[in-house]
Amino acid sequence: MIDLGLLLRGFGTVLSGYNFVALVLGSFFGIIIGAIPGLTATMGIALLVPFTFGMTPITGIVMLLGIYTGAIYGGGIASILIKTPGTPAAMATVFDGYPMAQKGLAGKAIGIATISSGVGGTFTAICLAFFAPILANFALRFSAPEYFALASFGLAVTITLSGRSPVKGFISGTLGLLVAMVGLDPMGGFQRFTFGFPELTGGVSFVPMLIGLFALSEVFRQVEVILTAPRVSAVLKNIVPTLKDVKECLPAYLRACPIGLIVGITPAIGADTSAFLSYAETKRASKHPERFGTGVPEGVAAAQCGENASTGGDVLPMITLGIPGDAATAVLMGALTIHNLQPGPMLFRAHPEVVHEIFAGMILANVTFVVLGLFFARFFAQVINIDRKYLIPLIFICCLVGAYAINNVLYDLITCAVFGFVGYVMIRYDFPVAPMVLAQILGGMMESNFRRSLVMSRGDPMIFLTRPITVIILVLAAFTTVVAVRRQRQALHMEEKLAADVAAAASREVAQE
Repeated sequence: MIDLGLLLRGFGTVLSGYNFVALVLGSFFGIIIGAIPGLTATMGIALLVPFTFGMTPITGIVMLLGIYTGAIYGGGIASILIKTPGTPAAMATVFDGYPMAQKGLAGKAIGIATISSGVGGTFTAICLAFFAPILANFALRFSAPEYFALASFGLAVTITLSGRSPVKGFISGTLGLLVAMVGLDPMGGFQRFTFGFPELTGGVSFVPMLIGLFALSEVFRQVEVILTAPRVSAVLKNIVPTLKDVKECLPAYLRACPIGLIVGITPAIGADTSAFLSYAETKRASKHPERFGTGVPEGVAAAQCGENASTGGDVLPMITLGIPGDAATAVLMGALTIHNLQPGPMLFRAHPEVVHEIFAGMILANVTFVVLGLFFARFFAQVINIDRKYLIPLIFICCLVGAYAINNVLYDLITCAVFGFVGYVMIRYDFPVAPMVLAQILGGMMESNFRRSLVMSRGDPMIFLTRPITVIILVLAAFTTVVAVRRQRQALHMEEKLAADVAAAASREVAQE
């Protein structure tokens, strides 16, 4: 169970000195990153990981948590004001957020989005604090076969639930597995796939690869649209929601919070799926579903609450099992490793105080972006108008500086550039990037534990069928793969139907006018 004494001390640590400053700055810049279309939460974290090297572990992690939660929320600002999601997760917010802005209720929409994101994020962060120690304690019973099964489960979900095409997700995941094989053999210690380059002996540098895939690739893509960014002209007023507004959104919160938590725990599904499911369920349960898509506050509340409610669920398997829930938590996992904190059940034994500080940081990060979001709403709205001709070169320079700062070697710059090009090509042809990163992490875990399992059984593969937990997880992985493909098709159909409903509602409004 959670140690309340350590959690209270964690709150004290996060709220003191540089830690609190880092949290506020992380949340502030996270909202800015989320509000600018094209700059995702994953990109923001990957870009700023190198700048945390000189900080204490908890200061750096708290700042990255602020960026993570703030960016997920910030994507809704652009959705409401310019009908362009700041992050992929904010797509569902467009359906009712933009119509509200068209009615002159942009301030009210942003206020509801802020409160709703805070409700979902705080709920799931509290669940993380209470459930993570239980799961970590259970995971201490795991051995190599169980970890192999867990990695297989995560890999199966990663490949099938990323992107619109399972085939493209599979190809992306396979590329990640190939990258994971570069370096030293985990059992024999001999080099493989290094092609004579001594720099590859330790494998592909993780952080420069992430910066290339998620940040530099986006720089390349943004160059194509650098002169076409829409501008904001909305006037924001009545930003702080009334008590009546919050009460009307309460049913949406009660549905979106558990949906977000469950979706977040499942590896690789992501906040976008959580937002769509929450929106669809709220619309289904409404007494007036025909109003959704015309600018109802409940639609904004469901979408924003659902996407932020997935954040704690995404962090849960990462911190307890060492399996990241999505691409953003994969980068967070890399940041923890860089600070000599290996995610997994042993982290709870070796550094319980750090774990509880992370819990406190996650809760406070959600509270912080709510306060900043309400007080600086007008400023964040105008951030969307930043001239891309200056912003994109600045991000490009930060990418190169961040990649070089890892080890101060030219090899990391080359790694960043190569994967930046690879990421750009993948985005260009609609291949999901997240499965590649997650497969690289899970692939190494899967291979090493598979071979350790065979050593334990002296080469007998039946070890995977004689351990109950392993069998259950492997069966669950196979079942999830089949169900995931079916649900993916249903989700695409649901998304198309929602878009059609919104278009029909807009047509009715035009006809009435």
